[in-house]
Amino acid sequence: MLERRTVEHGSTLQGDAMRFRTGTTDDVATLWALRTRCVRETCSSHYPPEVIAPWSASPPPSQYARLLGQGGCVVAEDGQGGLLGFGVFDADANEVDALFVDPDRGGQGIGQALMQRLLAMADREREVVLSASLNAVPFYQRQGFISVREEVYPHPSGVALASVSMRRPW
Repeated sequence: MLERRTVEHGSTLQGDAMRFRTGTTDDVATLWALRTRCVRETCSSHYPPEVIAPWSASPPPSQYARLLGQGGCVVAEDGQGGLLGFGVFDADANEVDALFVDPDRGGQGIGQALMQRLLAMADREREVVLSASLNAVPFYQRQGFISVREEVYPHPSGVALASVSMRRPW
């Protein structure tokens, strides 16, 4: 049975309150802006500029509005409502579609907290899958994901994006 979590309050983030809420279609532009910043600032350690430029300039895929409309997005905010990160889960595919944390807030447990909430949406009868950017593989491994294979994702921007197919057994 599919379990969905929506809003939780009271998690701590170095003394600040960290809140979680379900993302909506109204959030797409704000979330995509954070995703673009993450691609430029964190993925650039593993990808060349000729990949980063078109990748970061691409618009949100149409599936984002659908997934957010279905309640498949968890947004982490600080006590003042500032965006800390977000994760997107595709329940049909049992797939973590995205997980991004503000580059200035990395290493504070935000990604792990988001992942826990995404996994709560998963069908526990099936493995959870994802396609990880090269820089994110160590994070996903710490969350219990296993590398299946290296692959090349034909990104809609036209670049061939090196990634790692991963799965998480229960």
